[in-house]
Amino acid sequence: MEIQRVLKESQIMKIHYITGIAAIFVVAIHIMMRLVVPFESSLNYDYIIANYKNIFYVLILESILVLISVHGFNGIRVILLELRQNTAWEKVITVITISSMIALIAYGTRTIILANGL
Repeated sequence: MEIQRVLKESQIMKIHYITGIAAIFVVAIHIMMRLVVPFESSLNYDYIIANYKNIFYVLILESILVLISVHGFNGIRVILLELRQNTAWEKVITVITISSMIALIAYGTRTIILANGL
């Protein structure tokens, strides 16, 4: 008897589409926030660190990190699943991509926390 999946593939693809659309909006907000600052100022170290003190900016960065990571690693997972079509391969690829996604999000969150000085 096969172990039932937690999420169906159609549900996973809905997550893929939703994260892609949400990422477009969040990245657009991020770009608009950068456009109001002169380019030279945006590269200033003190200005960059000051951005990490702004909770709204930190939430934007964290949401970009999570949305792009989930969307990107799920896309890689789908591509790799198309290379082979068996249960063992699917399980291995799913575990590797989810583990990699979690590691990337954890490292990115760590960077945000360290830059914030917490």
